[in-house]
Amino acid sequence: MLASGSTGNSALIEADGRRLLIDAGLSARELARRLAQLDVDPATLNAVLVTHEHDDHIRGLVPFSKRYEVPVYLHRRLEAHLDRKPALVRVFDEDEILVVDTLRIAPCPLTHDAVAPVGFVVESPEGKVGLATDLGLATRLVADRLQECRVLILESNHDEIMLRDGPYPWHLKQRIKSRHGHLSNNESAQLLEQLRWKGLEAVFLAHLSQKNNTPDLAISAASRALEGAASPRLLVGSPHEVRSWESGGKDSIL
Repeated sequence: MLASGSTGNSALIEADGRRLLIDAGLSARELARRLAQLDVDPATLNAVLVTHEHDDHIRGLVPFSKRYEVPVYLHRRLEAHLDRKPALVRVFDEDEILVVDTLRIAPCPLTHDAVAPVGFVVESPEGKVGLATDLGLATRLVADRLQECRVLILESNHDEIMLRDGPYPWHLKQRIKSRHGHLSNNESAQLLEQLRWKGLEAVFLAHLSQKNNTPDLAISAASRALEGAASPRLLVGSPHEVRSWESGGKDSIL
């Protein structure tokens, strides 16, 4: 995860020698800088996938994609909505399987206050990686699509008590708690209970609120959900630092 949180979101998935960037919520320069920390040349990316149009997910999308000539995959309704568009656009519908070389990518519709928000399940000969952030409700479809992933990137946005007692105005608290808002730690843990299996190796907890959550609270909820199961690595995304995990290796903070 290059970045995770309300100030910017972006994740790199590398499988079978291919590289995908999901979201580009940092400046083009900062995206390139954080990729360089992983020894990744942006020009070697095979595609950028976009979950939705909020600024913390597409801030650097247009300049980054044009500078490095990377194809960008957008939901059809989102592409029609954007004023500024990347140079190399590939549109998709939510029931379509995307093929990027040897990778198969299944979009998954999410409930969020955006035009056509989606998560993604990336399948390669090495297994599956699932990503679902920015969703107010973990639907049955979401739980079905994310089954049997080796790695999961799941939203764990807020602690319900911290949000209730925190500094946000009431209308914003209501938006966050709504079916089109964000998953709490407990809601994320309930989803994780449905997704745990012996092949799950790592879970990234994503999009933590800096005012309404703490890493310890998010990890505590997720750990309870995984009791009695295999023990995947738990990592918490950060807005400031790259959080990296490699199968068979060590996770790291860069």
